[in-house]
Amino acid sequence: MANTQPSRSAFRVADLAQNAGTAFEIVPDKSALSAMADMLELTSLRKVRFAGEVRAQGKADWLLTGTLGATVTQPCAVTLAPVVTRIDTPVRRVYLRDFADEIDAPEVEMPEDDEVEKLGAWIDPDAVLIEALSLAVPDYPRAPDVSLGETVLTEPGKAPLTDEAVRPFAGLADLKAKLDKDPGE
Repeated sequence: MANTQPSRSAFRVADLAQNAGTAFEIVPDKSALSAMADMLELTSLRKVRFAGEVRAQGKADWLLTGTLGATVTQPCAVTLAPVVTRIDTPVRRVYLRDFADEIDAPEVEMPEDDEVEKLGAWIDPDAVLIEALSLAVPDYPRAPDVSLGETVLTEPGKAPLTDEAVRPFAGLADLKAKLDKDPGE
């Protein structure tokens, strides 16, 4: 499997130059944009461009740096109206040959550096593009001037429990003002 190129933009690590960066630019066509939009559950995806370079870092490790730009349309989390978001984000991945991968361990802590990956036979900017885009897309997009409001639920005959009422320190400002006003009491 290591001999099969994962995508058209993938670089075989053995073929990369150690002393110079290898540039890449990915601008997906309409069918690729449509497939990515479906995969990421977006209404539409356009103006996607991922450009950067892969360069050696030390004797056996590699660094991918680039800039991802895209315009995504997705439904508003409150009203379902279309929300257009422009994404422009730097992307960085470090591929380490000696990556400590403890899959068999019963508990695995997430590494602090989420840019680090195990070096395989290929470095695939297409896969990095999709991963970076999925991380950059807003989780709960909102149309302009839309708020969630407040839902108040209670049993019949009882006072409703509002967001303001459950804040434990909400009344402290009023109490302090009252104490400052009446210092002799």
